[in-house]
Formats: sequence, C-alpha cells, structure tokens
Amino acid sequence: MDVKPILKEIQQKNFKPIYFLHGDEPYFIDVISNAIIENALEEHERDFNQTILYGKDTELLSLLSELKSYPMMSERRLVVLKEAQDFRNLEELEKYTEDPTSTTIFVICHKYKTIDARKKVLKNVVKTGQVIKSDKIKEYHLAEWLQRYVKSIGYEITSKASMLLVEFIGNDIGRMVNELEKLTILVEKGTTINEVHIEENIGISKDYNVFELTNAITARDLAKAFRIVQYFEYNPKAASLVEVVGQLFRTFSQIMRVHFLPNKAQDVVAQTLGVHPFVAGEILKYRQNFDAKKVAANIATLHEYDLKSKGVGNSSATSADLMRELTYRLIY
Repeated sequence: MDVKPILKEIQQKNFKPIYFLHGDEPYFIDVISNAIIENALEEHERDFNQTILYGKDTELLSLLSELKSYPMMSERRLVVLKEAQDFRNLEELEKYTEDPTSTTIFVICHKYKTIDARKKVLKNVVKTGQVIKSDKIKEYHLAEWLQRYVKSIGYEITSKASMLLVEFIGNDIGRMVNELEKLTILVEKGTTINEVHIEENIGISKDYNVFELTNAITARDLAKAFRIVQYFEYNPKAASLVEVVGQLFRTFSQIMRVHFLPNKAQDVVAQTLGVHPFVAGEILKYRQNFDAKKVAANIATLHEYDLKSKGVGNSSATSADLMRELTYRLIY
C-alpha cells in the first residue's frame, strides 16, 4: 500500500471530516491515524479539542456527543475511535456519517478485518470523507516494499538481507519496521544493511534458518543441511517441520515451473513467478541441480512429510528425525 499521497495531504492540512481506516494490515492504519493526530491540532489545542476513544469502552451517545461538540479556541476538533472492531454500535453511526460535523475530524480505526463495502456506513463515508483499505502486502511484494521503506529512511539493503527479514518476519509489517528502527539506532545513516547487520543486531541467524536450509538442500550440500537441522533440533522455536515443508514445497514448485518455461531469462522468471529478481536468480541456480523428474519426486516426498508432520503415518519419529529423513531424500 502506498500511503505517501495520503500522508502528503494530511501534512498539508487538507483534512476530510471522516476517515474510515479498515483492513487486515494494522501498520498502515497506525501510520495514517498517527499522522492525523500529529497534524490536525497544534500542541496547545489538544487538551480541549482532541479525544481518543477505544471501541470496547465507548458508548454510542458519548461518542456522538464528542463528534457534535464545537472546538474551543481552535478551528477544529479531533475524535479518534481506536480498536473500532470492538465498537458494538458501528452501524448506528450511519446518520452521522451522512452529514458529519464540519468542524470535527473523525478517525475510525477498524483493524484486522475488512468491512463489507456494501454497508451503508461505509458508503456514506465514501461520499462525505475518505475510506482507506489497509491490505496485507503480498508475499512476493514484501522484499520490494522493504527495499523502498529502507531507502525512505536513509539506508540501503542487500537482497540477501531483505530476503532474510522477509523469510523470518513474513508480512508482519509492524514488527519488521520495529526491528529496522532498532537497527537504525546502531547503524549509521547511509549504510547498506547486509545479513551481518541483521544477524548481529536483530538476532536472525544468516546460517541457521529455513531460508539457509532451503539453500543447502537445493545446493545438495548434505553436511550443511544436517548442521542446520541439528540446530533446529536444539532450538525448536527456530523452525518447525511444517514451516520447513512449506518453504521447500514452494521452492520445488517454482523450480518445476521454471523447467517448463520457454524463456528462462531472470526477469521473465521473476515476472512469471511473481517473485523478487534475487529470488528468481536463486531458483535458476537451484534448477541446475535437479531435473524435472527429481523435482516431481521431491514434491511427492514433501507431500508425504507434510502428512507425517501432522501425525498421519507417524507414531514415534521426532520432528528432527523426520527433518533429517526428508533432507536426505530430497538431496538423493
């Protein structure tokens, strides 16, 4: 999601009477609502003109009273309803959203769930204010988003470091930004962040993770793969068998698709698979180690171990034992 145009309008103090922020990704909702709080009022105006409420603890009548109050020694009032997903009377705001108070900015922060666009309250806000849908970033766009974000705060990041963060944090954007903010305290602005910075300052090992196990298996490096599996055995929180099987299944499925692509140029592979060019380059390297027949056999093996990881056909083997068996069979 590109929030820059929205933030620019807010910083220029071009406000709407109502902002309805909703969706699965809480990070962008926080960024936009915090920007409105920062810019809507001067600091000396906030005591009398800013009200922040929480959905679970808010009654409809008290909310409407706040929304219809007039500002004191200020052009406007600001009312923010946080955690609106816990507000019981959301649909009863229909009348207010039809004709909102012109001197009030009302911000509704509805997290973790998208509201049905057919609901009257949302249709009203489309006409009288602004509806902003905050979607999760797709997995194949995460690395690209991360690189843009890092650049926006004055740094660069290597593709390897980017993929390492994506692999371990996934599309939890809030957590990713928090980890990077900690890193910026320790690393000088203008630095290119690499996997060593990630390992030393964020605590994600560049050698012992699902991403590196995938690399070891696809490089057919059994010794390294077994070292990583042993690390997982002693550190169960580092990776589960379900995670390992899922990542390997995605990788071998991608390798199979590349085998049958007529054009195997890196940019074509990246576009076809919907992945970052760095990932496309890695998949092209993996393909050289596995012919299509072996890839098909490995996909069948991964399906077998997916069932075993869930207790089907496995009564005694530990997760580490299954991981070792799986690793050996995928390589040989």
